[in-house]
Amino acid sequence: MPTIFLSPSLQEFNPYVDGGNEEYYMNLIADEMIPYLRASGIQYSRNEPSQKLSEAIAQSNAGNYDLHLALHSNAAPEALAGKIQGTDVYYYANSTNGKRAADIIAQNFKNIYPDPSKVKTVPTTSLAELRRTKAPAVLIEVAYHDNPQDAQWIRDNIENIARNLVMSLTEYFGIPFVEPITPINGTANTTFNILNRPNLNADIIATVPQGDRVQVVGKWEDWYVVNYGSKVGYAESKFINT
Repeated sequence: MPTIFLSPSLQEFNPYVDGGNEEYYMNLIADEMIPYLRASGIQYSRNEPSQKLSEAIAQSNAGNYDLHLALHSNAAPEALAGKIQGTDVYYYANSTNGKRAADIIAQNFKNIYPDPSKVKTVPTTSLAELRRTKAPAVLIEVAYHDNPQDAQWIRDNIENIARNLVMSLTEYFGIPFVEPITPINGTANTTFNILNRPNLNADIIATVPQGDRVQVVGKWEDWYVVNYGSKVGYAESKFINT
């Protein structure tokens, strides 16, 4: 299954115009992404608020991730403080996969940001979290936290932003977007395979013996998304009693 490194902002020193800070709100978005990631079968690791940026980048590079996703909110230059709004989706200028991910994220984000014309992708070679990461990387500045309207929009749309971002990730990885459900314990009524896609010809990532227990975290058509030990993938629902 796809694996991402989720990197919410470490910048607690960037205050919102009317309370709170960038690190706090970006971690709230990351928190809300987790159930959607699990339900859609996307595995993840995540930075820690106590880390330095260099440590988070090293943690990302130590793994074998399919995408590095950094979550940030923006602030205008001092002369324009509070006067700019919008969403910027950054990618490393020479990364084909980074650009593809950024394009998908920006296009879907237009469906939730109040002014779609202010959502854009931005190629760059200067941001460390794009330049120094091994995996293809995207950094999204979801809105301007020094602008009262943008700051309030972030607060009012934490879950909506999280859902939209995971929907974009599933599109990028070519897998179904699955709404979260309350996890359900299940038992294999026969020996079956867990696959990395909801397709009988997909790769097998684990085999579950009859009688073993799995945790069902999502449902798509006739398939369950299941956790089995450290493995996450798709299984035909007919093989599992819940």
